[in-house]
Amino acid sequence: MELETRLMRLKYEVLKEVAVLAKNDNLRKLELEKIQYKIIDGKKAEYRCCVYKERAVVYERSQLAAGFMPCDNTTLPLVDIQNKDEVIYVLPAACDKCTIDRFLVTEACRNCIEHRCMEVCPANAVARVGGRAHINQEMCKECGMCKKACPYNAIAEIVRPCKKACPTSALDIHPENRMAVIKNEECTSCGACMKACPFGAISDKSYITNVARALSDKKEVYAVVAPAIGGQFGNNVTAGMIWDALRKTGFSDVVEAACGADAVALHEGEELTERLENGEGYMTSSCCPGFVNYIEKKFPGEVSKISGTVSPMIACGRMLKKEHPDAVVVFIGPCTAKKSEAGRDEVKGAVDYVLTFEEIAALMGAFDVDIEKCEDVEISQATGFGRNFAKVGGVRAAVEELLEARAEDLQLNAISVSGADEVKTAMMMAKLKKSRSRFIEGMMCDGGCTGGAGALSTVRKSKAGLAKYTGSSKIKAHKDNVLLTKFEGVKLSRG
Repeated sequence: MELETRLMRLKYEVLKEVAVLAKNDNLRKLELEKIQYKIIDGKKAEYRCCVYKERAVVYERSQLAAGFMPCDNTTLPLVDIQNKDEVIYVLPAACDKCTIDRFLVTEACRNCIEHRCMEVCPANAVARVGGRAHINQEMCKECGMCKKACPYNAIAEIVRPCKKACPTSALDIHPENRMAVIKNEECTSCGACMKACPFGAISDKSYITNVARALSDKKEVYAVVAPAIGGQFGNNVTAGMIWDALRKTGFSDVVEAACGADAVALHEGEELTERLENGEGYMTSSCCPGFVNYIEKKFPGEVSKISGTVSPMIACGRMLKKEHPDAVVVFIGPCTAKKSEAGRDEVKGAVDYVLTFEEIAALMGAFDVDIEKCEDVEISQATGFGRNFAKVGGVRAAVEELLEARAEDLQLNAISVSGADEVKTAMMMAKLKKSRSRFIEGMMCDGGCTGGAGALSTVRKSKAGLAKYTGSSKIKAHKDNVLLTKFEGVKLSRG
């Protein structure tokens, strides 16, 4: 399978090797240590200072893929983290520690007489050297006052990409070794830092070994596939081919999460109507766990405004558990935050494991399934509205369509926002009661689910494939989806 970057190839190879060990019931510390030599088998380094560094990174990545705390010390015992709440981890050997100074004086400095940068610095770290402003980095407190004061924008600010990407300031820098540190009490598990790090030093823990064992043991395992799947394996690989590949990998059957999205849209539409009729100002969507986590951590006063309807993932999980009580349910999508959602107390038990698209590609490789040679089977489980949940505006469109069909005129002025900046602005306006929107659809990843940290392709490259998948639905309206009867008696509210 062709992958876009060297980092994606490395992650694929590690995940695949770990999955093979689990499939063969050979997941032992000694075998994990061997993976680094199998993947980095030469004497010349390709992307690090030396092969020893590259192998240390691979070993840590192998540990995390197997569900253990990443550590480059081979003498220490493995520490199981699968039952921990934390999803995102820093790989110590991979972190470049980014030894860069945050504020630097550039060539744009005009050596002005006033030197406002010097006047405003509370640490007296800015001095005049050689006719130009100079920042003493040992004294600098990184407050940014000099940058704000400079009339020529001559002071540049360089922020580590992982830290800059974090929407909740959950990522900090260790004061002594400059390694990235995640404050888990602030982390939303969105994976923005993981996606931003060009060294691949931040990654999500994996359940690929659990799923590989379940499949190898011939258990009743069901896959629930996120609608963002369209275009993830290239625009020539259809959703039908992916369905066939999953069955050949060993899954008992495959369910469209978009079918759950149809059920969720009905429930959420009814909830929204009831809330607004009862005088509530607005309601937010609840499908994106990163968005829900963000509100809980940064806008705790607005938590009551989050929809009480479960996500399509939980809806499908509960439906499958109702039909097959002993089944193992695996959600497959681009989202790392789904791993935290599956473990929330109010929905625990609906979904056993969550795998990203990166992980499912490696799992197929471990079971020797070539997706490009698979059959294009027919899929007809959801409306185009349900499949559009993968895109920004998809939830809003589905809810609006349902309200319109019921002749409900609630003047929603609904908005759809994605990415940390848009989400923050929308929630701040809502909190201050300066927004006219009565329904806010939020997604933490730019562009929606297809921008997730565990995606195989970019939003732009997967656009055509997703449009093809969405447009191929033969079920045009929610009322025409006969499979929604499967959700009768299934609890679609959280808790």
